[in-house]
Order: sequence, then C-alpha cells, then structure tokens
Amino acid sequence: MLDMMEELIPVNILIADRTYRLKIEPSDEEMVRKTASLINDKITEFKTNFAGKDMQDYVSMALLWFATEQTQSGNLLVKWGELAQQINGLEKSIDKALQENQ
Repeated sequence: MLDMMEELIPVNILIADRTYRLKIEPSDEEMVRKTASLINDKITEFKTNFAGKDMQDYVSMALLWFATEQTQSGNLLVKWGELAQQINGLEKSIDKALQENQ
C-alpha cells in the first residue's frame, strides 16, 4: 500500500469554480484533466441554457449528463460484444457447412 501511495502524484482540479486536490496515477493525469474540462464545459453550457439556477443545479445537470453518457457507452460495448458473438457463430456455421460439402 505504501508503494502505491508513493507512485501517486498530486494534482489540482478545478470544477465549478472550486479546486480539488487529488492524488492520482501519473498515467491518469491527462484523462482526469480532460474529464474535468468536459464537466466544466457542460456546466458552462447549462449556465447558458438555463439562466437563473444556482451552481449546485448546474453541477447536478452536468453529473446527470455525464452518467447518462457513460451508461450509453457501456450499452454500446455490450451490443458490440453481442454482435461479435453472433458473427463468430455465423463464421463457425459457415466453416462447418463448407467442411461438410468437401
């Protein structure tokens, strides 16, 4: 556990005008920064489209949007996996049919 903590680097991430200090793997830094940027962009978009709300509302809207996007991406991966299985099944059926005709 101690070795793992030594490998983590500290980063400051700004989300919705608040700074958060995180310790992350160096290889994750770019992804974390891009994700924070995407979240801030969505918050700005919601502030533009839904004037008069408070920051908590915008953060909640961005969180809901982000979670929905992740769920949709996960569903696509499941569908691609199912499609790959169907293609493999068809390939085996074709191979079997070709072997029987030889």
